[in-house]
Amino acid sequence: MPQKIIFLLLFAAVLTTHSFSQDSIYSRRVVDTLSSKYFFGRGYVNEGMAKAAGYIREQFINSGLLPLEGKDFFQYFEYPVNRFPGKVLFKSGRKKLKAGIDYLVSPDSKGIKGRGKLVRIDSARFLDPSNNLLVICQDKLTWSVSQKEANHTTLWMKKGLIASSLKYKCRIDQEFVKNFKAANVCGMVRGKAHPDSFIFITAHYDHLGGMGDEVFFPGANDNASGVALLLNLARYYSAHPQSYSMVFICFAGEEAGLLGSRYFTENPPIALDRIRFLINTDLAGTGEEGITVVNAGIHPKEYEKLVSLNESLHLLKAIRPRGRAANSDHYYFSEKGVPAFFIYTLGGIQAYHDVFDRSSTLPLNEQEDLHSLMRNFVEYLQASN
Repeated sequence: MPQKIIFLLLFAAVLTTHSFSQDSIYSRRVVDTLSSKYFFGRGYVNEGMAKAAGYIREQFINSGLLPLEGKDFFQYFEYPVNRFPGKVLFKSGRKKLKAGIDYLVSPDSKGIKGRGKLVRIDSARFLDPSNNLLVICQDKLTWSVSQKEANHTTLWMKKGLIASSLKYKCRIDQEFVKNFKAANVCGMVRGKAHPDSFIFITAHYDHLGGMGDEVFFPGANDNASGVALLLNLARYYSAHPQSYSMVFICFAGEEAGLLGSRYFTENPPIALDRIRFLINTDLAGTGEEGITVVNAGIHPKEYEKLVSLNESLHLLKAIRPRGRAANSDHYYFSEKGVPAFFIYTLGGIQAYHDVFDRSSTLPLNEQEDLHSLMRNFVEYLQASN
């Protein structure tokens, strides 16, 4: 073989390897960024969600996406939320416990500031009626978001931490916000042949935010990983426009009850019946055991094609079917008749809704395979309609 041809083949191989590595590097950078302290859990303290929305809009603009409607990438909406913007402190006797690791504040809790003595109710519950404080001991601590405000304070605590002393000191700064302002971030690449027909790629960008002014929940797997996959696909389709318009939406308010996607389906900037298919990605940071596809039984033809593509391309270890479930942002689209899959990865780290869902321990080992599978599935969707 002539030396020049060998050189060109080697050069092409280097370029191919470089392009794949750039995808991986970009995904890692996005996850590192969104799960950093600056974004403070992409929630309700330190403007974390607003900062994350601005970052995603900047990525859309840099990738050459257009706003889905008008000139603004944001679709604004409001909802109530209970939050903890100030101090969070609990001392059992003289020992200061670690917020986020030793205990969590129940997300609907009322604020408290005082001292007292807990009375044991049973093996797992302790109560101080004078301060309206309840402590519940648990094996695993996971947090969430509440749209309601209780009339008492509840702490979820690891077992064994208050057994030796029932005296305590506690301060929880709390605020109930009736009209928290949030925004879905929506962009698109206009289709070449059928610009009024759409394929949606979606992921929620919000997480749990912070508990006090020191503890935040990074949300690397949930769902900085899904946003990284979406942004990678947005960059790809901006450089490779399709026959259909490709729409990319990062939803807010998912952790508070799928609020961003519900708002979008109730106030759609485009006709929902023009959506050929929606692919929602959440928890996309692992994949050692493959992926699960929600709505597989509702759309058997598309599910079988996804499986056959995966097998022919030798990508993921397995694709497991799951039925209808209201567990992510695909749900309200499905309820409106939009064909949709929700894909999440299996295996790997077990951190979920806690302070340990960090970028440093998230492998992102199947992002490239997911990227390839979704690209090939999009090709099928356009050809089969």
